[in-house]
Amino acid sequence: MLRVQHLLSDKGSEVWSIEAEEPVLRAIQIMADKHIGALPVMRGSELVGVVSERDYARKIVLLGRSSAETLVWEIMSAPVVTVTRDQTVHDCMQLVTERRIRHLPVVEKGNLIGIVSIGDLVRAVIEEQQQTITHLEKFISGG
Repeated sequence: MLRVQHLLSDKGSEVWSIEAEEPVLRAIQIMADKHIGALPVMRGSELVGVVSERDYARKIVLLGRSSAETLVWEIMSAPVVTVTRDQTVHDCMQLVTERRIRHLPVVEKGNLIGIVSIGDLVRAVIEEQQQTITHLEKFISGG
């Protein structure tokens, strides 16, 4: 069974984040520049939330607020749901489904070490299923 560690090793260890007191406009700029859909929100070294494009659309755009004047902490999703590198992809899929979220920060000993998205999880499930199919085909054909 695949674990979060496998996903992190494929993605690399770079994690972008934003401070809670930054303007939302800065968060949107980072997400656009990095081609990502969410950012962990920090207060110093403490993970306090996640801000996503969905948060932006629902809490800024639809409410007619200013992204330059609104601070990230005002629209972030909190409390944040986290996972560890030892959790299985299946556990993570269950979490994102039940909680209706798309991003899971990975925390170890209180430190943010990565983030996995629902896209990462789906790719991992497909990869695992393809490996199973390949093994079964070899078994059936006697190879």
